[in-house]
Amino acid sequence: MKKAFIITLLAIFSLSLVSFSAHKFYMAIYQVNYAPQKKMLQITSRIFIDDLNKALEKKYKKKLFLGLDKESAEELILLKKYINENFSIKVNGQSKSMNFLSKEIDDDVLICYWSIKEIAKINSLEISNSVLLDWNAEQQNITHINVLGIKKSILFTESSTKEMLKY
Repeated sequence: MKKAFIITLLAIFSLSLVSFSAHKFYMAIYQVNYAPQKKMLQITSRIFIDDLNKALEKKYKKKLFLGLDKESAEELILLKKYINENFSIKVNGQSKSMNFLSKEIDDDVLICYWSIKEIAKINSLEISNSVLLDWNAEQQNITHINVLGIKKSILFTESSTKEMLKY
């Protein structure tokens, strides 16, 4: 519990640095909540827009404007594709597709909302998170998980991109 608190505190501190145009910390925060009454996983991602644009530009070899006035529909398609290739969840050993719901901007952080439906029961979750690691080896992805009141936090890095949780 102390570790989760420290990781959360670190994450809040890192995101508070968004007022600086160039940030030294390369961190994104993800929240995965299980809503048993809706039989779904609700996923929220918070990623610095400039880092995300740089990673997508590197991968897709074109200038992108995600989170800016110049954003196009094609860029949203590339965002969805990139996240689905680099963030995945297996529920009870089976891969599940994430559905993009919406996005919003908070300063220079892009917040995206995703869901995975038709989850009646969770015995295990296997989460893979390599978002932005192909662009910057210093990237860290903190993922907070809340399933049936059990809270866990995982730090994904270049050397650790996958974690299995049992319930």
